[in-house]
Amino acid sequence: MFDINLIRENPDLVRQNIERRKDPEKLKMLDQVLKNDVEWRKLKKQVDDLKCERNKISESINQQKKQGKDISGLLNKAKDIPGQVKDIEEKQEQLWKKVKLGLMQLPNMMHESVPYGKDDSENVEVKKHGTPKKYDFPLKSHAEIAEQLGLADFDRSTKVAGVGFYYLKNELALLNQALIRFAIDFLVKKGYTYVEPPLMLKRDAYEGVVSLSDFENVMYKAEGEDYYMIATAEHPLGAMYWNETIPEEQLPIKFVGYSMCFRKEIGTHSVDEKGLFRTHQFNKVEQFIFCKPEDSWKLHEELQKNAEELFTALELPWRAVNICTGDLGSIAAKKYDLEVWMPRQEKYREIGSNSNCTDYQARRLNVKCLDKHGNRRFLHTLNNTAIATSRAMVAILENYQNKDGTVTVPKVLVPYMNGIKVIGEKK
Repeated sequence: MFDINLIRENPDLVRQNIERRKDPEKLKMLDQVLKNDVEWRKLKKQVDDLKCERNKISESINQQKKQGKDISGLLNKAKDIPGQVKDIEEKQEQLWKKVKLGLMQLPNMMHESVPYGKDDSENVEVKKHGTPKKYDFPLKSHAEIAEQLGLADFDRSTKVAGVGFYYLKNELALLNQALIRFAIDFLVKKGYTYVEPPLMLKRDAYEGVVSLSDFENVMYKAEGEDYYMIATAEHPLGAMYWNETIPEEQLPIKFVGYSMCFRKEIGTHSVDEKGLFRTHQFNKVEQFIFCKPEDSWKLHEELQKNAEELFTALELPWRAVNICTGDLGSIAAKKYDLEVWMPRQEKYREIGSNSNCTDYQARRLNVKCLDKHGNRRFLHTLNNTAIATSRAMVAILENYQNKDGTVTVPKVLVPYMNGIKVIGEKK
């Protein structure tokens, strides 16, 4: 949620931020927030003036009563004030709801290092690791490999659940679990606390981490109940300290959370229609941090380093990109995407993202930190995809495929695969 004080004190700075994002609708929203806030403050002054008048009348009543004077006129005036205050406060409350709704929909202030651009084609590469392998045989898609080796059944999953789901079998199911355990162990060793969060959240809690008006179209809701299936572990991890104040000596709090995730979106391109790249249900290991505001940019780089080290250990070619203004979501102040080379498509595809949400999410959640002097302030939140296993499996199946149709297991995962080094090898 946006800070109303920043809008009041420096509306031009906020306007410039929205203009850089190329979002004219949000500019209109800013104008409406400013208008409603001016009206709200006028009403607040009226209420304050009426309360001040009531106090003065009370003093006059006491003085004139002592002097034996007639106080009936003053009593009538005092009697009218509570009703006037109530009427104005009701108008105030309705106006503030409109202001708050606008604050929850205005985009976060971007960091100065976010590059300007209209869409994802103008994201800026900041780092690259590894060299894509050259193949001397026709490449197969991950779906072809999985089906031919009996590792997945997409047709039967479509029969029972529809497009966007899958059955994993044999070594591919083990590979999914291996990636989960590898990422968890890696981050636990770095001091992150492992958490398995709820797979459903109430609406109020969900509104704390995202704007449901923007996100609801990709989420599943339990019919007739106040529950949403989570779209990522980031959301229940972020909501964990909803309406709480955390002593600063406990910060930073670093979580690694594993969950299944559920989203309505699926692929629209032929390469995605069958397979694992974009599905309704997937597994993800997520990093999440609560920290003091002055530490968040250092920790943003730490999260990025963690993700890069994971995919370096998997020996997959990757690149990191700084997301441009036109492609940056409303909650993040800055975001990196990690993209892995997909040889059949001959391009890098997103495998995870890393966002510093500064105090934007914390304001929505009302999560603050408390210093040793008793001062409270909103803390900062950050989130990063450690590994989304389905996309990692796509990358492994395609990058590690062999001419004989088998797939080599990345060395770092062999211990998690019961010693299996090659998938599909005849025994």
